[in-house]
Amino acid sequence: MSENTVNNALTPNRSRRVVENDEYAAFVQRVLRAYSRRIASGDVESLALLANLATDLDTALHQAVTGLRAYGYSWAEIARPLGITRQAAQQRWGGEAR
Repeated sequence: MSENTVNNALTPNRSRRVVENDEYAAFVQRVLRAYSRRIASGDVESLALLANLATDLDTALHQAVTGLRAYGYSWAEIARPLGITRQAAQQRWGGEAR
């Protein structure tokens, strides 16, 4: 039997299992597409509401990254799925909390 060499004090606890994120993201995408189709069919007054969702999305990204950092993820781990460098991630989300 091999000895456990993991230093638990230095290893983040990432055992929380979240299985519904892919399905939830797909649902949100469907809602956004449906909303854009509704606006495109003549609801010009709602165009500003759709544009404001960009601000909401940016805030949500910041909160997600802040949460991942608090959970122990490195800038490199956060940047990888986004296809950006760790420096770019840190520059974009490493500043003041919102």
